[in-house]
Amino acid sequence: MSGLRTGQVAEAAGVNRETLRYYERVGLLARPRRSPGGHRLYPEAAVTVLRVVKAAQRLGFSLDEIAGLLDLGTHRHGAGLRERAGDKLAEVEAKIADLVVVRDTLRAAVTAGCDDLVACSHEPLCPLPFDGLPRGSAT
Repeated sequence: MSGLRTGQVAEAAGVNRETLRYYERVGLLARPRRSPGGHRLYPEAAVTVLRVVKAAQRLGFSLDEIAGLLDLGTHRHGAGLRERAGDKLAEVEAKIADLVVVRDTLRAAVTAGCDDLVACSHEPLCPLPFDGLPRGSAT
């Protein structure tokens, strides 16, 4: 009976055994057959699936989204990879835009010498976004 045991698959894919079992429980990885001694025996393709899952996670896809992407390969329904990657790209670009605003505001706060949030909130030139609080007023 051929196949890779849990430790072999985990090591080859760069994941730990618990991750492997978790992916199996949530359906990202097919349940393997068992040896006569009860050991899980995975096909070599399981290593590829695990590597794909980890790569997709690094690209920002959630496990639910990854499950959908893996399902595309077998059932071909719903939006394709190109469309889903385009949607993810739009999400990433929006996050980057938000982070640029945060970075620029923090830079301005450092330059302005804001050492005390309460005191800074009363300064007319305070760069921090105290929305709804009139500058220079006590609350």
